[in-house]
Parts: sequence; C-alpha cells; structure tokens
Amino acid sequence: MKILIAEDDTHTREALREVLGMEGYEVFTASDGLQAVDFFRAVRPDFVCLDVMMPGQNGYEACKQIRRLDESVPILFLTAKSEEIDTVLGLELGADDYMTKPFGVKEIIARIRAITRRAAARGGIKNSDGEFQMDDLRIVASELRAYRGSTEIQLSPRDLKVLRLLHERRGKVVDRNTLADEVWGVDYFPESRALDQHISQLRKRIEADPASPRIIRTVHGAGYRYE
Repeated sequence: MKILIAEDDTHTREALREVLGMEGYEVFTASDGLQAVDFFRAVRPDFVCLDVMMPGQNGYEACKQIRRLDESVPILFLTAKSEEIDTVLGLELGADDYMTKPFGVKEIIARIRAITRRAAARGGIKNSDGEFQMDDLRIVASELRAYRGSTEIQLSPRDLKVLRLLHERRGKVVDRNTLADEVWGVDYFPESRALDQHISQLRKRIEADPASPRIIRTVHGAGYRYE
C-alpha cells in the first residue's frame, strides 16, 4: 500500500516515513502542497496524509486538487494544536479525518487502518467511475456531476458519497451516525448540525421540488432514506 505524506516539518516527515515504512507501507514524502499534488499525479498513492499549514500551497488547496484527480482516495489532515483550522471546510473539500499533533505511533497507524477499512467497505474506489440513477437524476461519479434532463448539477466528493450510500441502501433508513462515520469518517461529526445542513443544501440542488423530496427523504427520529 502506497502512502503519500505532505509535511513541511522535516523531523515529523522523516519520523512518519520511518514508522510507516517499518509497518510495510511504501512511503512517499513531500514538503509542501504543490509537491504533494505532483507526487500524487506521479505515484497515485492509496492514502494521503496532508499537513494543513504548509508553505507555498496549504493542505486545503492540495486536498482540493487531489480530489479533482481522485474522488475516493482516503485523505487524513494533520494539524498542530496551535493552528486555527476550519474543520468543516476541510471535510467539505473531501478530507476523511483529522489528527492533532503531537500524536503517538500506534495512534496514527490505527487511524490509517480504520480509514482504509471504511474506504474499502464503501467500495468507493471500485465504483468511482460508474453511473447510477436516483429517481429522474442520473449521477456520473467520474465527472462529479448529476443530470436531470438537459440540466447539469455540480457535485462535491462529499455529495457523491452521500448519494452513493443512500443508493446502495435503497429502501433502508441510513441513520445520522452511519452517514457521519461512512461519509465523513469522524467520530465527533454526528454531534454537530453540519451533516443536516449539508443534506439540506444538497436537496436544494438535486431535488426537483426540495419541499417534497423524492431522492433524500427524512425519516424523523431515524435518519434518511432513498425509496
């Protein structure tokens, strides 16, 4: 398994290279966001660790560019306690989780394994280029777009993950905790209202009539469902 680490602190970068290499991972390193995107294009890693604050191009911008190249590769943000970060922005851009430095060796290895398991269980990598239909909406995963007749709707990687999960579990209620875990991939996210706000905004863009949704239906007290 190939892992790309983008970290401007030399000590942290080399320590991660050594530790993950000892675990059997093939590790590639970059010292800034621009270099990280170049490495991603060249080696197509299976997992990406991005420091948030890097010179030249920060982790947010690197994440955005990587998501344009691959909407399903797992991305873990690394951040220092002293850094003021926009957690929701990072998740909306497509990150799967955050870790705050300093962290232990066992902790980051466990987090990488957990995120990788979630990604494999979702099957997002295997089906990332496919198309699927939800009601009168045709969703083209490889383009991050949906179409209703001649109308084109732009989707974010997070939008696509929400729709794919509901499509795969058609007729079943998907509760908020499941959405938070499998789509956002962070333990604290279900406690905020960001998930519900995201669903609300997504409905406004994809539903023919957001007031009477046919694609993302709320099951009060339980979660969401696509019939």
